[in-house]
Amino acid sequence: MEVYEKIKFLRNFRDWTQEEMAEKLQMTPNGYAKIEQGKTVPDLSRLEQISETFGVELAQLVGLNDKNVSNFIENYYNAFIYHDSAHHQQSHHNAADQTTCKHELEKAHLIIEQKDKEIAYLKEMIELMKKQA
Repeated sequence: MEVYEKIKFLRNFRDWTQEEMAEKLQMTPNGYAKIEQGKTVPDLSRLEQISETFGVELAQLVGLNDKNVSNFIENYYNAFIYHDSAHHQQSHHNAADQTTCKHELEKAHLIIEQKDKEIAYLKEMIELMKKQA
């Protein structure tokens, strides 16, 4: 999975629109959309800003491995279930939310399978970014 795909995945996972994300990054929605489409390659400072917005380490953003993605999804899922059960006692509501979360978890696992092929590429990209900095 390319970095721009990870950025889009994390934004969608948090249920943020492109406009909301652009606002958080203090950029135009069109400029942000180009990042997600892979038309614009963000520089190191922009990548750091994006990682801070998502609350993840830069290394995680550019080199998410199976364990990191899995932990992120499971922690988010567990926090959601805890929050949901603490504030909503309707079991049918919880079941629907759990089904949605399980679906998102399944999607994340499919993404993990794809990204294994590009870990080496991402490591090379990190090295190039370090040399440019």
